[in-house]
Amino acid sequence: MLLQQYYLGCLAHASYMVADPESGVAAVIDPQRDVQQYRRDAAAYGVRIEHVFLTHFHADFVAGHLELQQATGARIHLGARGRAEYEFEPARDGDRIDLGPGVRLEILETPGHTPEGISILVYDHRASTTQPHAVLTGDTLFVGDVGRPDLMASIGITADELAGMLYDSLHGKLLPLPDDVIVYPAHGAGSMCGKNMSRETSSTLGAQRKYNYALQPMARAEFIRVVTADQLAAPAYFAYDAALNKQNRPLLDAALVSGLRPRPVAEVRAAQAAGAYVLDTRDAADWADAHWPGSVNIGLGGQFASWAGTLLDRTRRIVLITEPGREEEAAMRLGRIGFDHVDGALQGGMAALAGTDELVRHSERITAPGLAERLAAPDAPWVLDVRNPSEWQQKRIPNANLVPLAELQQRLHEIPAGRQIVVHCAGGYRSAIALSLLEQHGIDHAMDLIGGIAAWEKLSLPLETASA
Repeated sequence: MLLQQYYLGCLAHASYMVADPESGVAAVIDPQRDVQQYRRDAAAYGVRIEHVFLTHFHADFVAGHLELQQATGARIHLGARGRAEYEFEPARDGDRIDLGPGVRLEILETPGHTPEGISILVYDHRASTTQPHAVLTGDTLFVGDVGRPDLMASIGITADELAGMLYDSLHGKLLPLPDDVIVYPAHGAGSMCGKNMSRETSSTLGAQRKYNYALQPMARAEFIRVVTADQLAAPAYFAYDAALNKQNRPLLDAALVSGLRPRPVAEVRAAQAAGAYVLDTRDAADWADAHWPGSVNIGLGGQFASWAGTLLDRTRRIVLITEPGREEEAAMRLGRIGFDHVDGALQGGMAALAGTDELVRHSERITAPGLAERLAAPDAPWVLDVRNPSEWQQKRIPNANLVPLAELQQRLHEIPAGRQIVVHCAGGYRSAIALSLLEQHGIDHAMDLIGGIAAWEKLSLPLETASA
């Protein structure tokens, strides 16, 4: 049997290929939208992709089921409760798909994260004909967590109703499985589809039974209370992507070709004046050293697509500024979340602005010792912490002010006008984004803490905790 995981760190997303080498038949589960790797590996293994499954209508990325169907002719399978514009085969509880004499897939309907959610048992008949080798749990069960049940309010299903379904799915379908069954979820740490996910991308059911907080013995009502509590607000693009995954939408290749034309400086200025974002995908230090006025800095070195989807208005066009040669990567990563409205990239990158000082801005950065010195002065700066509340509770710089990055644009009125601002996060990625957003909105009296709170802590500078 072939069972391969594909983990995409930018979106904390896991997809899978399962195949029977004897028959040459393969299935891909929860594919990302750029599907070349599945096709390449299928060719290398000598198998054909004949099935593609979505465990549910994903909200945090656009799946590649249509791209795979177009490229391979594969049949699309969705949970039986799903409704979509394209043709698919409904997957019902107990349905079996034999990929060949050695490999069988069996469907478990596991609603809770969404109503149409399924999990997929994987049997390797060469090892056992009665016990599954693994279960692909989608967003029903994660390593360390379960799928959040609060994303469907817009279609009239409450979080409590879905949490109840989730309890039943876990206790009726997944927990009865043997301890040594391997759990392969659709996401890991960093995804907003849960609140306590591990950085491990697989586990065993026995380990999850022991260590996963949501699987500990508790009454149904208590489970509902626990899993609905303390969920961060979902990014606005989640509803957009969930809808796209039900639609006959354009394919990714067409979107990339139309969006990558080089734009000279004058055209970028005109596009920005007409309301387009200028999105700079370089590293924070390079952006701070020299950048296009009013540009938003979201670096390709972090969770680029997730933050772009969280912070950018999907109705506005996007013009890219990248390191030379990385234009297609940036556009493709935006395409993974359905942001197909890229309208070209600055021709020549920042080198095109040489000699045009009026089109180049610089931003200040400060070291941890420099901040400590300034905080001891009478005119101490106002420290803006853009981490999440859970990080804030664990440790924080004394007298810092919490405004999570996802909420910053809605809470700009809280930023004092007549005082130096120092913004920080854990390591510097989110604070660089925040600094660019502040500047875009006319707040130019801010600087970025280099290395974030990690650099502050490394020097044993003062910290507060929730108990302090």
